[in-house]
Amino acid sequence: PPQLQIDRLTGNEPLSILPLSSQPEENVGRAHYKLCDRLKLEKKQRRMCRRDPGVAETLMEAISMSALECQYQFRFERWNCTLEGRYRANLLKRGFKETAFLYAVSSAGLTHAMAKACSAGRMERCTCDEAPDLENRKAWQWGGCGDNLKYSNKFVKDFLGKRSNKDLRARVDMHNTNVGMKVIKAGVETTCKCHGVSGSCTVQTCWRQLSPFHEIGKQLKQRYETSLKVGSSTNEATGEGEISQARPQQQQNPSTGPSNDPIPRTTDLLHIEDSPSFCRPSKYSPGTSARKCYKDKNCDAICCGRGHNTQSRVVTRPCQCQVRWCCYVECKQCTQREEVYTCKG
Repeated sequence: PPQLQIDRLTGNEPLSILPLSSQPEENVGRAHYKLCDRLKLEKKQRRMCRRDPGVAETLMEAISMSALECQYQFRFERWNCTLEGRYRANLLKRGFKETAFLYAVSSAGLTHAMAKACSAGRMERCTCDEAPDLENRKAWQWGGCGDNLKYSNKFVKDFLGKRSNKDLRARVDMHNTNVGMKVIKAGVETTCKCHGVSGSCTVQTCWRQLSPFHEIGKQLKQRYETSLKVGSSTNEATGEGEISQARPQQQQNPSTGPSNDPIPRTTDLLHIEDSPSFCRPSKYSPGTSARKCYKDKNCDAICCGRGHNTQSRVVTRPCQCQVRWCCYVECKQCTQREEVYTCKG
C-alpha cells in the first residue's frame, strides 16, 4: 500500500511509517486503538486519540494533507519540502524559516481536518458548528452544517499541549503553531442560501465554512516569504524573556545582542537562524542535483549556478477532443517533442 513518512505533530519525535490504506473492518469498535498506537503519540495524545474513533483517521488525514500542501507550495524552490527519512526530523530541530512553515502548516492541517471531520459526522464528540454569533436580526435561520472550528481549536490546543516557554526556541515554535491556527480562523466564511416566494430571500439559511486548504497553504507560504528573524530580550517590568525582532548583524551592539525592537505581530512567521542554501545534499535536504526545473523561470535559482541538462523526448497526449452525445468525449492522439531540464550535479 502507499506509505507516508510522518511524525508526531509536536515535531520533536522520530519519523514512523504509516500505511494510508483503509483498515479491515474486523473489531471495528477497537480498530482505532491500533492506529493510535502506531502513530507513536505521547500518553495524553494517545488517550485523546482512543477516546473518539474518528480521531486517528483525522490525524492521518491532517498529516497527509499538510505534507502534500507543503510539497505543492515549494515545488519550484530549492527546498521542495522533502520529508523522507531524516530530513524532516533534522529540520524540526533547528530554527529556520522552513521549520516555521512546517510548524504552522501542521497545526493548520490538524485544525482544518478536525473541523471538517465534525461537520462530516465522522466524530462522536462533535457535530456541526452551532454559530451562536450569527446576526439573527437579519432573519438568518441556522441551517446547513457548518465546519466546527470552535471544537477543532479546543481539541488542537489540548492535543498539542502547553510547551515550556522558558527558551526562545520553544516560544518561537509555539508562536508559529498558533499562526497556523489563526490563518484557519481568519479564512472562515459564512455561506447563505435564500428561501422565500419568487426568491424574495425573506429567510436565509446560513452556515460557516473554512477556506480550501490550498488557500491556507498559499497564505502560509506568503508568511514564509516575509518571515521575521527574531532574538530574545528581557522584559524590564517582569524580568521574563520576550521575542524581539533581530536587527541585521552590522546594526547590533555586540554587548547587548539582538535589539529590543517591538514584538512581531501574532500573524508573522518567525525564525531564529538563517537557512542553509539547500543546494548540496545535507542532513536537511537531498540537494538539487537532477531536480527538474523550468528554463527561463527557475533553473538558475534551483540549480545554484551549476547549470542544467536538457533532454528531448517525444510524448503522446489526447488532443482535438470533441463531445459526442451527452457524455462521450472523442479525442485524437497527438505526438510532440518536448524538452526536459534537470539540474547538473
